[in-house]
Amino acid sequence: MPLNYHHLRYFWAVAHDGNLTRTAQRLNLSQSALSVQIKQLEERLGHDLFERRGRQLHLTEAGRIALDHADAIFSTGQELVATLTGSFQDRKALRVGALATLSRNFQIGFLRPILSRIDVEVILRSGSPTELLEGLETLNLDLVLMNRPPPDDSLTPFETHQIGEQEVSIVGTPERLNPDRAIAELLAEQPFILPTTDSSVRTAFDAMASRLSVRPQIAAEVDDMAMMRLLAREDIGLALVAPIVVTDELNSGRLEEASDHPRIKEAFYAITLRRRFPNPLVQDLLERNALSTFLG
Repeated sequence: MPLNYHHLRYFWAVAHDGNLTRTAQRLNLSQSALSVQIKQLEERLGHDLFERRGRQLHLTEAGRIALDHADAIFSTGQELVATLTGSFQDRKALRVGALATLSRNFQIGFLRPILSRIDVEVILRSGSPTELLEGLETLNLDLVLMNRPPPDDSLTPFETHQIGEQEVSIVGTPERLNPDRAIAELLAEQPFILPTTDSSVRTAFDAMASRLSVRPQIAAEVDDMAMMRLLAREDIGLALVAPIVVTDELNSGRLEEASDHPRIKEAFYAITLRRRFPNPLVQDLLERNALSTFLG
């Protein structure tokens, strides 16, 4: 059965308002009717999207994933309307491609200097490395964000700018993870939730396991950080993930971080066409990033 986008829009509105009553009033609906619409969406998706704490509604992990997709869907619709009605004429557009598996926290941090500008429309696309680099080469994208640099030789038209770095850790539920256990023992005894094999983090993890002469049990290979977070919370296995992705869980004690964790770092890159910045917003972002890095 296809997805009902009316149900999705009602969920989207409630998720952003955080209050069912207020949303119902704004949409001129009864609270019960709005609840029914969201319940039908939950039944279609097979997951609860909200949990109630007192009088407040909070997104479940499935709800956060659904909201990410809803934001992208309705943003695309708004872009279509604005393009065809000509309201983009007085605004600058920045078309950014990002690897589908890239940390959303990192993306927001890098783009934050222009996200609040009312004269700029940020159009964010996700995809595979091949799709993104093709989009850059054909000028359908101004900038590509990745966690692995493309091949660098005289035949490629790309220029790579390293714009960030973060350390990844092994995390898991308190029932599964003894934080003081040696990494070699964890690798030998516990199932792992890992990034897919095209990730630089996965390459470094596999090399570490090889050095320790351990062949880990792989519970899941995941190309989405939100799903990796959900699987770790559900105690499917230990996850190799940047702590920023699971900050709430670490602070609440729902997940713990191994103290003897591997010193694996994930680097982030902005890819542009070599010797060409056709969109001045690209140069501005790179300069701002370089300045913030210099200032610490």
